[in-house]
Amino acid sequence: MPLVDRADSLLVVIDAQRGFFEHGSMNDEEREQAAATLRRAGWLAGIAALLDIPAVVVEEGPDRNGGTDAGLLDRLPPGTPVLTKTTFSLGARPEAVEAIRATQRGTAVLVGFETDTCVAQSAIDLHDLGYRVVVPEDTTYSTGPVEHRRGLARMSGAGVELHHCKGLTFEWLHSVEDAVRTLRAAKARFGPPPLRL
Repeated sequence: MPLVDRADSLLVVIDAQRGFFEHGSMNDEEREQAAATLRRAGWLAGIAALLDIPAVVVEEGPDRNGGTDAGLLDRLPPGTPVLTKTTFSLGARPEAVEAIRATQRGTAVLVGFETDTCVAQSAIDLHDLGYRVVVPEDTTYSTGPVEHRRGLARMSGAGVELHHCKGLTFEWLHSVEDAVRTLRAAKARFGPPPLRL
């Protein structure tokens, strides 16, 4: 499995909406785990923007679940498409697939909610469309650890690559000089990273 090349990568943000990371049925521990996932996804979004990696955002029922987290959106490049989907997988939404194709990138990095439904179905559909699909498992979340693990297992079994936020960040950065420069810029713009680098 080759390293993830930033020149071939695009970031796909799935359902990073309040209705998925902070809802009434979650206990305090689940809320904190979901918030930590969102912080890592936001960090990766900021790194992607600094590295000129394009992004596509999809939202499920924003009228019901709220829009994509504003802090994450603010880190993405201006003009990033934000598209509504009425299906669990973005693969069933032609406008979402077209926005992804328009980036002319072949490696889709997926972050968001929830691991076992919208993320897994989107990842599998994109894989079936011929994309290399990479999912940093600490940037996706499902309420309950069992569902999260099941989603990861489903994706892995379908040929989706599992990764983690720190590892992917350093594959994108590639060299020590690039890492020092980019991480310094990220810290100045976004504050300290939400993970140990």
